[in-house]
Amino acid sequence: MGRSERDVIARGKRLHEAALSVVGDHGRAVEAVRAALRPIQDEAVARELGAIPVARLQEVTEGRLRLGSVEKSGLRTVGQVLDAGPYQLRQIPGVGRHTAERILAAARRLSEAAHETVAVHIDVDRPEPRTTALVTALHVLVEAGPDARRAVDVAGDLSRRLGPPLADAGPAAGRLGMLLAGRDKRARALAAVAEIRSVVDEADRAGVPGLLAQASVDLLRVPSSDIAAWVDFELRSAEYHGLLAEISGRAPDAVAAEGFLPEEIAERVRNQRLDDSHRRVSLRGYQAFGARFALAQRRVILGDEMGLGKTIQALAALTHLAAEGQSHFMVVCPASVLVNWTREVEARSTLRVMVLHGPDRHDAFADWKGRGGVGVTTFDALRGFPTPGGGEIGMLVVDEAHSVKNPKALRSQAVARWAERCERTLFMTGTPMENRVAEFRNLVRMLDPDLAESLGDRETPVGSVAFRKAVAPVYLRRNQVDVLTELPSLQHTDEWEELSAFDEAAYREAVRDGNFMAMRRAAYQHPEQSAKLGRLREIVREAGENGRKTVVFSNFRDVLSVVEEALTADGATVLGPLTGSVPAGRRQRIVDDFAAVSGPAVLLAQIQAAGVGLNMQAASVVVLCEPQVKPTLEHQAVARAHRMGQVRPVRVHRILAPGGVDERMVRMLESKTRLFDAYARRSAVAEATPDAVDVSDTELARRIVEEEQERLGVADGTAKPE
Repeated sequence: MGRSERDVIARGKRLHEAALSVVGDHGRAVEAVRAALRPIQDEAVARELGAIPVARLQEVTEGRLRLGSVEKSGLRTVGQVLDAGPYQLRQIPGVGRHTAERILAAARRLSEAAHETVAVHIDVDRPEPRTTALVTALHVLVEAGPDARRAVDVAGDLSRRLGPPLADAGPAAGRLGMLLAGRDKRARALAAVAEIRSVVDEADRAGVPGLLAQASVDLLRVPSSDIAAWVDFELRSAEYHGLLAEISGRAPDAVAAEGFLPEEIAERVRNQRLDDSHRRVSLRGYQAFGARFALAQRRVILGDEMGLGKTIQALAALTHLAAEGQSHFMVVCPASVLVNWTREVEARSTLRVMVLHGPDRHDAFADWKGRGGVGVTTFDALRGFPTPGGGEIGMLVVDEAHSVKNPKALRSQAVARWAERCERTLFMTGTPMENRVAEFRNLVRMLDPDLAESLGDRETPVGSVAFRKAVAPVYLRRNQVDVLTELPSLQHTDEWEELSAFDEAAYREAVRDGNFMAMRRAAYQHPEQSAKLGRLREIVREAGENGRKTVVFSNFRDVLSVVEEALTADGATVLGPLTGSVPAGRRQRIVDDFAAVSGPAVLLAQIQAAGVGLNMQAASVVVLCEPQVKPTLEHQAVARAHRMGQVRPVRVHRILAPGGVDERMVRMLESKTRLFDAYARRSAVAEATPDAVDVSDTELARRIVEEEQERLGVADGTAKPE
């Protein structure tokens, strides 16, 4: 037995110890979350039980309990019964040992049900020690990210593979051990050494030691401060809530999370492997199922309700295929979301992304075809690119796929040609399709002509259950209420929109004049060509399709007038605008009328006039037409909808244009005020004096005007920040 064998055993032991360390570090991090969650959950359950009358115990026992004497004794809630315990119950006249046991058993059943269903709410505006401890514990796991999860999985596999051979290889660790061992033990030791060598060499080639070492560091890292953890929670609340749901065991109903698919299809999807080596974001359970559905079924429509992360699910499918060796992917989307797609691919994956749009799109297409990656283009630009050969494209993704529902449109025909040549195609739309059989059939025809024909020529809605069963091979839709058991109460999305040529011209003129306010609203000067207005209309339309009300805020009255004209032309029910010239009493009546509309509606409001004092909880979608100079203006405006009485999660869309005044405002405000604002906004002083945490809007405006004049090379004008 030589040094080589001893070195192999030593390497195996080090790798095994590293694996056990990662598993242990992760287990302790998870247990820290559970320990922080327990008192919060117990308090929430106690409140729930304290509100349940004793009479409910009769329902649990189907009316077999007589509880009159219990109530007369002063025990009026289930919580009080549990606190009383068996001894105090038996002191009540007419309650013997057997009855007390039955009462307590029924109360415990309600307690168990409450533990399974009670929701833990993390109030970011009122942090207290227990919720801070929970957010801090979650921060460790969120910050460690998908690599830590992957490391834990790898470590678990390694510990299982290395444990037995390391035990059998014991005699080979030294010469004396081999001499004293019998023939069988020596043979097992040599075989074990060979197995250890194979496992260790494989791990080295895959970079596993580095992965485990980094995971251990990440899992032991604590946030620099409580404030930093809270700020990160605000920025990535979906990841925190997803992790919390997973650890607490509050997973959504499996059938709902799987879109009520037939069992045979659901089973096939569950068995689909999902590689995450090129992905930089963790998935919630329903999102992983959506990605697996796209992979297993190959040609599908993902119709999840807006806000459930369809883009992330598409990226999960693309990164899996990239790990399997696919090199070329194509995303087709409206021009308004090109920037969003590019940023998502860059931020949440290791894949190369190329924008195939604009005057240089053909050169970019040639580069993408030669080097690979994710090509992101528009419906109109796709028409100018050559149709691929079979097998060239790993997956075709079509965002806002309802845009190609008309088979006679040129854009629809271009998508159909590409879909025909791609083995895997993913259509995405947040618009519910159950009541649009004809339009849905047109989309399905591009994916599965036979299935499309089987839907027949019906124009009337079919039953939801029957519809989903018929289209299950190609269609998956989940609603928020079904899958987000720990839904963040507020979701922020920055909608980055590339300006049109008309927008750019208006913006350049405003910069030349040094007019800060004109720069901020230049994107709405030419409504028929406005990229921002186009995206706003899409958001409002999709909200309406999903039965939601929307409130649109802007700093400028003329912008609201443009929005009103466009949305009215779209057939939307529009109320307002609420401006400074509208008397206060009239403002409230407009808000009441908005709430009274039975279906979708849009309320227009000038942000200074409606940002304070009005309750708009009828709206669950908020659109900010432009960023505000003062962060508190946005916070207060959003708070009009995101407040007590709101029963639906609120989604906030801030419409921004890259490269100009919007991006400079966002960057400056974030870099200068985020941490301070996150702290001060929760203090009594900041609550009473919102302006205390705002930077000088006059100075900010002057700086932005000067920097934009320099960037665009226009003649200096007289800055007009106000």
